[in-house]
Amino acid sequence: MQTVNIHEAKTHLSRLIEKAARGEPFIIAKAGKPMVKVIPVDQPSDAKVQRIGFMAGQLTVPDDFDRMGRDEIEGLFGA
Repeated sequence: MQTVNIHEAKTHLSRLIEKAARGEPFIIAKAGKPMVKVIPVDQPSDAKVQRIGFMAGQLTVPDDFDRMGRDEIEGLFGA
């Protein structure tokens, strides 16, 4: 994704908006720090993606997880 500084965005705003409307979003930065993301109005929002629990049921945690590597850790840190 393209990042442009505020001065460049002001100078080329029409061109940048046309590119964003065609599906090429861009970020406007101030002093190198990203400030805003410009995306088309009809683009689906990333907020709709559910991340928490996306691997539910696909992983298992061993019953002795909290004791795994205990001997090695004690050896390293002298506990």
